[in-house]
Amino acid sequence: MLVTASEIFQRPYMGPPGMRAEHVKILREAFLKTLKDPAFLEEVKSNAEYTSGEEMETLAKEMMSQRAETIERLKKVLGK
Repeated sequence: MLVTASEIFQRPYMGPPGMRAEHVKILREAFLKTLKDPAFLEEVKSNAEYTSGEEMETLAKEMMSQRAETIERLKKVLGK
């Protein structure tokens, strides 16, 4: 999973630490509405992909909770 993280996350939108939950909810709902908008979909020719904020949050937490040994091994594999 760590190796494919950049592919999974592509272009995430992030807020500042401590962002109020109601603001996060508003932004997530706005993205969902945008992806259902016919004019937007026509403009991007259906090349838009969306991963929900909840799913991205889960993936980010999973990435950040890897064991130190896993991170070090990956660094060696990637030549870092």
